[in-house]
Amino acid sequence: MTDSHDSDCLHRFDFEQLPIRGLLIHMDASWLALQEHRDYPPVIQKILGEAVVSAVLLAATVKFDGQLTLQMKGEGPMHLLLAQCTAGLGVRGLARYRAAELPQGEVTIQELAGDGNLTVTLESEDLQQRYQGVVPMSGRRLAGCLEAYFEQSEQLPTRLWLHADEQGIAGMLLQRLPAPKSEVQPHRDAELIQFSQSQQWDDDWQRVQLIADTLKPDELRQLTDLDILRRLFHEDDLRLFDSVPVYFKCRCSRDRVSGMLQSLGYDEAKSVLAEQGQIEVLCDFCNRAYVFDAVDVAQLFVAVSAGVTTPSRH
Repeated sequence: MTDSHDSDCLHRFDFEQLPIRGLLIHMDASWLALQEHRDYPPVIQKILGEAVVSAVLLAATVKFDGQLTLQMKGEGPMHLLLAQCTAGLGVRGLARYRAAELPQGEVTIQELAGDGNLTVTLESEDLQQRYQGVVPMSGRRLAGCLEAYFEQSEQLPTRLWLHADEQGIAGMLLQRLPAPKSEVQPHRDAELIQFSQSQQWDDDWQRVQLIADTLKPDELRQLTDLDILRRLFHEDDLRLFDSVPVYFKCRCSRDRVSGMLQSLGYDEAKSVLAEQGQIEVLCDFCNRAYVFDAVDVAQLFVAVSAGVTTPSRH
């Protein structure tokens, strides 16, 4: 086994003879950049890494121009987890938790987040279109919850394999696509032939899942994508597409923070200025600081009174 795995990229692959597609992702430098200003405990680091990988895999299965958000919210020790991925595979994420209440060792997603929900939201860049799917966090693992999401919201049987540690994260997705239309010419045995073919594809889908279940976490983490596919599916005819880069991208900006301050109102902003002398806003995702003094705040609200607004979406 080598340690020359693919880094910070996503590969798509198809089964040439079967209605099944797949994705493989590895994140290394982008994962380190995402958590650069955070010191997450191992149990939080692991679930956040799995969520970030999952957000990229989900975003890569749909065609859209905007942002996909994967959110877990509950009453457990980890009360919020957020991972976001753009259509161009720029990703960011964060987790909020009560450190004193965190369980130790191997834990289930319910033990971490409590009886909450997993929400997947797709938003267009102009915010004019929005789709949201919600499933309960009923599985032991994040992968199981997302498989339930695909079954419920997309009606596409889907399996995920996820791995996360301090240095890197990785994942694989397999998805059963709708069977292609039969090319058999209509005759009295056409329905029987179509049923037989559908049954064969069902059997192949089960076979592919069983083979994929043999992939060990360290193999998913360390092998190249080509070696993973050779290791698992050497008997199938596969097409591996060119890799697509995955990178850390925070969408924060001074304009967005300005919009947030404007939405709070001038009285609230003046109150903070009177107490602290300036307003400092830290981005929850990248920890970048945005500082506004009294002159900056005055200019913001002069713009508001003149009918000029800045974007408020963070």
